[in-house]
Amino acid sequence: MRRAPVPGLLLPPPPLLLLLGLLVLDRGCTAQYSSDLCNWRGSGLTHESHKKDVEQIYLRCSEGSIEWMYPTGALIINLRPNIFLSSSKHWTVCIKPLKDSAGANIYLEKTGELKLLFRDGDHSSTRVHCFSFEQGGLFVEATPQQDISRKITGFQYELINKGTASDLHMIYAPCRPCSDTEVLLAVCTSDFVVRGIIQNVINEEEQQDSIIDVSVNRIYRQKTKIFKPADETGTWEGQIKTLLQCGVKPGEGDFLFTGRMHFGEARLGCAPRFKDFQRIYKEAKDKGLNPCEIGPD
Repeated sequence: MRRAPVPGLLLPPPPLLLLLGLLVLDRGCTAQYSSDLCNWRGSGLTHESHKKDVEQIYLRCSEGSIEWMYPTGALIINLRPNIFLSSSKHWTVCIKPLKDSAGANIYLEKTGELKLLFRDGDHSSTRVHCFSFEQGGLFVEATPQQDISRKITGFQYELINKGTASDLHMIYAPCRPCSDTEVLLAVCTSDFVVRGIIQNVINEEEQQDSIIDVSVNRIYRQKTKIFKPADETGTWEGQIKTLLQCGVKPGEGDFLFTGRMHFGEARLGCAPRFKDFQRIYKEAKDKGLNPCEIGPD
């Protein structure tokens, strides 16, 4: 699905990427602009006779995907969202490999130094890697292949605002209980906010995720149809994912579940017990400090 670019001013080419472009000119660098500003799909067969070519890919959206069939040579992924240059430090880039992605290694590059993010053929988990613009850019290099069987290197990317408390919590401390301030901000900024109970928890060892089955008795907000009617009684149900290491277990009592959509999945943010949220909200409202209005009852 095509996404709208992040509003703001166009970000000029970072000096890092200009330097990297100069370094690869002697390797036959070929400019490659995508007609879709959010997604790119290409084939290494277009330069089979020049296997050391390095292609430049330019993307300007807040989310999208890369699919590289028959990888040969390398790709430099230029993420240039339409944001203020001075505010780029407030954004984090997250990438997630597509299932069965193969044929290339994915690196984080800065001033000629490469840090391996995903190794070719490593399907032990579909983990997500996040990094800031200051840490470098993406460099994807094809690995030598002994056969001509079809290989596709692919991943999704998303830009996340580090200035948003709920996003910051999910990226850097997903298992830590939220502070009162984080709970209030999560209620105002999350993609979904619901009151419900934990029906069941399914642990996925391979994905290192836990799937939380939630029975919902009130929906305050949901931007996508995560929670749907389960039966004629009016009960709504849905699933939320979180890291396996957080150790979520079924338990009694109502919770306030908040979170964001990441790579098409509902990811858990702050989730206080509902009685604790009521206390936090009332105290903030009495002091005139609540950042938004929501019916806590």
